[in-house]
Amino acid sequence: MMQRRRLLLAATAVATPVLLPGCAGQSVADYAAEKPVLDLAQYFNGIVDAQGMFQDRSGKVVKRFSVVMHCQWTGDQGVLDEAFTYSDGSTERRIWRLVRGADGRYTGTAGDVVGQATGQARGNAFHWTYTLALPVDGTVYHVDMDDWMYQMDERVMLNRATMRKFGVRLGEVTLSFTKRAVP
Repeated sequence: MMQRRRLLLAATAVATPVLLPGCAGQSVADYAAEKPVLDLAQYFNGIVDAQGMFQDRSGKVVKRFSVVMHCQWTGDQGVLDEAFTYSDGSTERRIWRLVRGADGRYTGTAGDVVGQATGQARGNAFHWTYTLALPVDGTVYHVDMDDWMYQMDERVMLNRATMRKFGVRLGEVTLSFTKRAVP
């Protein structure tokens, strides 16, 4: 029994320094000095096109899609109307309703989001988290989304979201947004 306890303590001592750095993660504050400064109401105003893919936990691309977003803001409230077209020909629509708060903080709701999304913008980055009700083969799963966006210039933004269930990484969504030029 004593030998088993020592072995467990030794394994914990070895594993802790390896595992803990992965738990810390990045912070939106890490990007506070980055340019261009992301203003969600400015970027997501008008029409934005996106191309994206979902990769499973092994890295295999299992779904590709394009999105056309019609976005508008009135004061601190925004509507992002997203029309998805998937590589298999299927379509989906999601309408985000966003509210800008103090200190770059935002909240959002959508029909397939459980509760409320919360996030914050700093510098060129926006980070938010939410629970998505994801239908798969007739069953709806609630998955946790850890969503990061990075504005590259006035027209391009990159997005990477990690999907988890019970803390287990299921896969990642990667998108490239391009804001249409205003004539």
